[in-house]
Amino acid sequence: MMLLLGWFLRKKARESKESYLMAGKKLPWYMLGLSDASDMFDISGTMWMVSLCFVYGLKSIWIPWLWPVFNQVFNMMFLAKWLRRSNANTGAEWLATRFGISGRGVKASHNVVVAFALIGCLGFLAYGFIGLGKFIEILVPWSLVQPHLPFTIAPEYAAHFYGIVFTLFAMFYSILGGMHSIVIGDFIKYIIMTIGCLAIGIIAWQHLHSGGQDLRVPKGWDTPFFGWKLDIDWTGYFAAANEKIRNDGYSLFGIFFMMMTFKGIFSSFAGPAPNYDMQKVLSTKSPKEASKMTGFVSIVLLPIRYTMVIGFTILALLYYNQLDLSDTRGGTDFELILPAAMNQFLPVGILGLVLTGLLGAFMGTFSGTLNAAQAYIVNDIYLKYVNPAASRRKIINMNYLVGIVVVFIGIFLGFFTKDVNSILQWIVSGLYGGYIAANMLKWYWWRFNANGFFWGMLVGILAALVFSQLIDSADLLYYFPLMLVISLAGCLAGTYSVPATDTEVLKSFYRTVRPWGFWKPIHHLVVADNPGFQANKRFGLDMFNVVLGIIAQCCLTILPMYFILWMKLPLLITVLILGVISFILKKTWWDKLED
Repeated sequence: MMLLLGWFLRKKARESKESYLMAGKKLPWYMLGLSDASDMFDISGTMWMVSLCFVYGLKSIWIPWLWPVFNQVFNMMFLAKWLRRSNANTGAEWLATRFGISGRGVKASHNVVVAFALIGCLGFLAYGFIGLGKFIEILVPWSLVQPHLPFTIAPEYAAHFYGIVFTLFAMFYSILGGMHSIVIGDFIKYIIMTIGCLAIGIIAWQHLHSGGQDLRVPKGWDTPFFGWKLDIDWTGYFAAANEKIRNDGYSLFGIFFMMMTFKGIFSSFAGPAPNYDMQKVLSTKSPKEASKMTGFVSIVLLPIRYTMVIGFTILALLYYNQLDLSDTRGGTDFELILPAAMNQFLPVGILGLVLTGLLGAFMGTFSGTLNAAQAYIVNDIYLKYVNPAASRRKIINMNYLVGIVVVFIGIFLGFFTKDVNSILQWIVSGLYGGYIAANMLKWYWWRFNANGFFWGMLVGILAALVFSQLIDSADLLYYFPLMLVISLAGCLAGTYSVPATDTEVLKSFYRTVRPWGFWKPIHHLVVADNPGFQANKRFGLDMFNVVLGIIAQCCLTILPMYFILWMKLPLLITVLILGVISFILKKTWWDKLED
């Protein structure tokens, strides 16, 4: 179906560069929101979340703050509409609206964003590749496949072989159909995944509540609340889970949570990273629709995804002895719970639906990331430096070529990835740790310039890469403040070593994007030109909405977990909190949306 979709939409995608990369900015916000949610519903991340839920119980809802998941709330309340007002096609192109097209540091700032975006995209492609391979290896044992192949592959590379096969399918339809086929394909896959997730929730409910069985879990597993220490001891239950907690480095959960929140707030203020998430925001019809789209993502993603997560967790806890979770080194790999539980407990038909949906989810994540990489290479390298006068046909052919090359580099990197958690930690704690300072200052401080942006990004990314080589991936988060200080030092040194950005560029940016922050000198100049101009005084309201939004997002996450565990009082309280917050946000956010 995906292949046919790509072939069918190839003519529409070839109409123009904007049609290929952004679907002509004509798709409705709810379709883009569903697509973005579908792209986030990936196999690797879901395997990781199920392993976390098994070991950490309801406290596992906090660990995805490593991304941080609540950056969607910041985008929803103000950053998405600020970004969309630029009318750019990529994050690198957006920089021209902030720093201009000439001057010291402008070209360098453009290049460093492109480099960061491509490193991030390749990291996510490798992340998806390794997760998919591990997933398929459980469901389709290599011993069944090897006899039918004309060549021999060592069993330890079976996951890589599966990864390559499905990666090539995803490459074909996403390269041919561009953003049109990605969004419509994501919609189809979301419907399949929703049916599958609800089925898993129902099966888990039946096994837990109809069979008279109790969950064998340690004290503290069934509450999201915590103190300084995690205080979950699996001794006498599943001893290997204690080893995972030690290896993850989450035992001192209070400190871990504070560090994660500290990093997450700074990361969220920096705005969307240059990946498929940013491309979906820039593809919306208007700034108002960009806000609606990012808000819609949490609503359609979290309850459905966590129905699947808690469903598989319950099945794994009830029938742990029936699951083979041993890895190639003889240890226990909790990331295998998802495919092992699927294989063991889902009936024929439901298994097919869930398998189809998860493979589709992989394709969605993969194709969205690939589309972002194509946009940066074609738009910000080829058309900017190589062939600015390229014809429409040449641009489309270059998109095809770039897509193929990027996929093969992603596959190559996947061969060097140990597991899902290690590359995830490297991306969110290492690489993105160097991204935050420069991308935060660009929104809120008028004096920050392209030179400061370049040096802040360069120093931050290099520091993050050095730290990631010297420090265990589980400990990277605790070095984030040091990485932030190093990156801020690069930002300030670069900013004050050259004059401020051209005044006309700053005035145009401030008038168009209308950010709040430290813009007073520019505000006076804009008011001198246009006495009727009003400053953005929504900082207090935006922060109030952000706090409410994060609470609501947590409620959406834990709601299906309380429901399937049938914890009646917490479930009732969660529903009431959601109802009150929805009523308030209708007044303070939805009714006040503007372009």
